[in-house]
Amino acid sequence: MGCVLMSIGTFIIALPHFMIGRYEYETSVRWVENSTLSPAPCRAGLPAELTQDGKRPQEQSTDCESESNLSMWIYVLLGNVLRGIGETPVQPLGISYIDDFTTEENAALYIGCVQTISVVGPVFGYLLGSLCAKIYVDIGFVKMETITITPADSRWVGAWWLGYLIAGVITLLSAIPFWFLPRSLPVPGPQFQRKDSDEQKGFIKDHPHMKNKYTADEHTSFIEMAKDFIPTLRTLLAHPVYLIYLCVTVIQLNSLIGMVTYKPKYIEQHFRQSASKANFLMGVINIPAVALGMFSGGLLMKRFKLNIMGAAKFAFSTSLIGYVLSMFFFAMSCENAKVAGVTLSYDKIDEISYDKHSLFTACNRDCVCSSNEWDPVCGENGITYLSPCLAGCSTSAGLRKNTVFSNCSCIGVGGNLTANTGQCHEKDDCDSMFPYFLALSVISSFIISLGGTPGYMLLIRCIKPELKSLALGFHALATRTLAGIPAPIYFGAIIDTTCLKWGQKKCGGIGACRIYNTTAYRIAYLGLTLSLRTVSFIICIPGFILLGRQLKKEEQDAIHALSNGGTELEALRKEECVILNSDQPLHTPENSTDRHTRL
Repeated sequence: MGCVLMSIGTFIIALPHFMIGRYEYETSVRWVENSTLSPAPCRAGLPAELTQDGKRPQEQSTDCESESNLSMWIYVLLGNVLRGIGETPVQPLGISYIDDFTTEENAALYIGCVQTISVVGPVFGYLLGSLCAKIYVDIGFVKMETITITPADSRWVGAWWLGYLIAGVITLLSAIPFWFLPRSLPVPGPQFQRKDSDEQKGFIKDHPHMKNKYTADEHTSFIEMAKDFIPTLRTLLAHPVYLIYLCVTVIQLNSLIGMVTYKPKYIEQHFRQSASKANFLMGVINIPAVALGMFSGGLLMKRFKLNIMGAAKFAFSTSLIGYVLSMFFFAMSCENAKVAGVTLSYDKIDEISYDKHSLFTACNRDCVCSSNEWDPVCGENGITYLSPCLAGCSTSAGLRKNTVFSNCSCIGVGGNLTANTGQCHEKDDCDSMFPYFLALSVISSFIISLGGTPGYMLLIRCIKPELKSLALGFHALATRTLAGIPAPIYFGAIIDTTCLKWGQKKCGGIGACRIYNTTAYRIAYLGLTLSLRTVSFIICIPGFILLGRQLKKEEQDAIHALSNGGTELEALRKEECVILNSDQPLHTPENSTDRHTRL
């Protein structure tokens, strides 16, 4: 049922594409294409032709009013809610199911496999996203010959909806084998040596002589379950080690989710890669390293037979090493793209600065240009201009992607150089820095993910077996609610403060950010990520102290129970000697049953 709900939610997310009109990006090329004479982008005119905020007068679309009232985000929200409801039971109940029916030495390996497979999924997701990002959003609805932008342009929107349709179909198909999963499985013999817990006594019939199956036919009313839920949850949250583990993982996942969410954008803006390539690199290079790390962590835990404290120390150590490696990202800096009027002054085109520059200067003062327009052109001098009008280009030739603007008064000393559509693709130190960034990203991701499986096993082993399913479910709920929802929001809000140039919506209002201050972006993005992890490390200190006390107390209880068991065993031996000396039958059914129970 969870997979079916996820599938329905995924289809709902794709609905807005079929309910709204076609995507119209901002461009000044349309002004040229409407005339067979190709009028000049820089049209001499009066200042009165501009609005007070520097906008070029444009015709408002007739469907602007109706389109602005449509709340398409509601469909995305509803779809994500359904996906979240469907996804929640799969992981915690599945891991609890595996742990109940495997031996202790194999549990870590199997759970490591599940965690690894759950990470391999995003590899195909990123690859699918990379493919869809190369396809224009309105593919099949518009003539591609009329599109003047490329996937490298910041105005490009890929076929985001296509990925959701494919994912929805796959999720629906994955629900089929779950219907045939048995409610119970035979429990291996060594399982009883590992744990003879209240959980097993409640679920295993006639321990240990029956078929070791769950009592699936026994039902509990909802009211009885509700009465037991609050006291059980209170008991769970009163467990200090579990509570600290929950806090640490929530903070760590805030850092992780924020970092992963905006890493493709970071690669796009900082290293000037396309969205398609950024998604492809995340899927092919970064995510497999995480999957390999989680699987290797499960193997290492099985190989060295790590106990709870060993697993906690291992997870902490790998996270700390990854934290230290991540600090080197600060040194991998790249300069901003050279954009006249944004990162460069028209007067000093060799010096990048983030002071507020004027878009209007002597070379384009006589042109009727919009300061909010984003239709970049690359001049022969290697500088990007916001539009051919702001570059002072007086003539143009060609159509669409092949348009060439000439006699540009702001380009070159004589003002007679040309410009092509699109931003300039600069070749600088970023090209040589990017491979090092990828290598460090892979290494740090692998080391951090090594502690994923041991950390999860710590969650399972630090609590009583009868609380395990509730603990896993509440952990999944807490991480999704307190990390999955807020992290992308506040990460995005902080990153938006580093924007240098905002786009403009068709019907007015601020659109997407076109160019960021890469230095401020790097400090905000990496600084917030590492700050959250620093807080989690501080919280780990009392966690280790409390975990050590809990293990010491459990060890003392075990020694005490062992001594009592030794006394009882000695009494049984004496009783056996008395029976043998008195020539009474030793193996009567009553004696055997009673003796087995006492043993």
